[in-house]
Amino acid sequence: MTDAIGIAGSGMTLHRKWLDAIADNLANANTVTATTDDAFQERYIVAQEGAGNVGASASAAFGGTEGALVYEPEHPLADVDGYVRYPDIDMAKQMGNLIMAQRGYQANAAVVDRAKSAYEAALQIGRG
Repeated sequence: MTDAIGIAGSGMTLHRKWLDAIADNLANANTVTATTDDAFQERYIVAQEGAGNVGASASAAFGGTEGALVYEPEHPLADVDGYVRYPDIDMAKQMGNLIMAQRGYQANAAVVDRAKSAYEAALQIGRG
């Protein structure tokens, strides 16, 4: 039973890191850079299976630095041709990922809650 709590807890950690990466992507979706600089790199979380009774772990990965060139000649960072660089972040995809990460977090939290209730019930039987 405590294995269930540990595995679900690692799942909650994984989904929290995913939520953090999505929040970072959404916050920086409109970050402008000069064409000579790299665009903001989209953050990804790579889930890895854990060893033994450990659930999952996560490592960060990053998208490309090329971004999208946009013609904005009045922007202070525009090059001589009037272009600036925006990150290549798909807002619709990020919002879909946000919903999946939130639901995954909620599901793991429910597992922890149910396992805790079962553990408490087992303790009550032992005392009875």
